[in-house]
Amino acid sequence: MRESAFIKRNKPRWEEFEKVVQNPQSASPDRLAELFIQITDDLSFARTQYPTSRTTQYLNSLASKIHLEIYKNKKEETNRFVTFWKSELPAVLYEARKPMLYAFIIFMIAGIIGSVSAAYDNTFVRLILGDGYVNMTLENIKSGNPTRVYSMSDEMSMFIMIAWNNILVSFKVFIFGIFLSLGTGLFLFYNGLMIGTFITFFYREQQLSQAFPVIMLHGTIELSSIVIAAGAGFVMGNSLLFPGTYSRFASFKMGALKGLKIVMGLVPFFLLAAFIESVITRYAFMHWSLKILIIGLSALLMIYYFIVYPYRTQHGKFRVH
Repeated sequence: MRESAFIKRNKPRWEEFEKVVQNPQSASPDRLAELFIQITDDLSFARTQYPTSRTTQYLNSLASKIHLEIYKNKKEETNRFVTFWKSELPAVLYEARKPMLYAFIIFMIAGIIGSVSAAYDNTFVRLILGDGYVNMTLENIKSGNPTRVYSMSDEMSMFIMIAWNNILVSFKVFIFGIFLSLGTGLFLFYNGLMIGTFITFFYREQQLSQAFPVIMLHGTIELSSIVIAAGAGFVMGNSLLFPGTYSRFASFKMGALKGLKIVMGLVPFFLLAAFIESVITRYAFMHWSLKILIIGLSALLMIYYFIVYPYRTQHGKFRVH
């Protein structure tokens, strides 16, 4: 690329960077880090193509200023944990709101397809859920407890197994985003297909009114978290597909970091879902009011922290500058 074309292409962004350096309070620490990554990427290119150019000297000076600003403002915060949950993660969640919406839509469409397919094809349930699980559940229904599977092991063993499996699933659905978001989409679609099939299976056996509230005791948090993890996968995948003004590699690094923050933020929610599933869900015949209370509180938690609170931090009184 000719140097004049390189300058013309990137000059508006460099001017933006200069404004941020002059007024650091206008950008968050994460934004400063992103700018530093992009500037160093441009500087690396310039050093290779135009080693003695004034453009290279200019970029080197700009990179130094941003680097100085980052480390001048860097503090060893004792409340780093609080900062992550209070401002850092919500900011990333707000940026990822569209990918998370797409993940939700894909999950719902897959669920509807699974439900309709199971309703009209007697073999579909066994194809998706497997003969072993279907036969076991039919035996549980005959014994009068359709969700007996949730009480077949001791609490601690179930908690460890479920927590590990859920966290593993979330990282898989995220990591598959590296395949240009297609891997995440397929993995999410299959999970939605299973849920839709699962619900229709209980409906056909006339056990839905008993089984569904029991499943949603833990499923409200668990399924929401899987959809959010898929949104993180889309963030990473889209950073490869749509790098914008960044180089593809720089865009991928930023997208992967944002997605990873989301998935790491989901770990406590998966642990909570595992606790509910291993300790509370086994009491399938608790009063219906307790089931509604647990499901309602779980839904409020997920909606508030992952949707309402990120919006308020960016637009409301909790906005972090």
